[in-house]
Amino acid sequence: MSNVRKYFGVILLLLGFICLAIYKWAVPDNALLVVAMLLELAGIIIYIRINRKG
Repeated sequence: MSNVRKYFGVILLLLGFICLAIYKWAVPDNALLVVAMLLELAGIIIYIRINRKG
């Protein structure tokens, strides 16, 4: 379980990327852009907080 927790930020970043790909090729809806932005920001923040040394 700790391995999944360690990569949770990266998983959120990938989900944000998938939302951007869906926006580009399938559904051009602004809600997907907002969701992608929130997933990307949360992923970056969580990745930094979990993997911080010290």
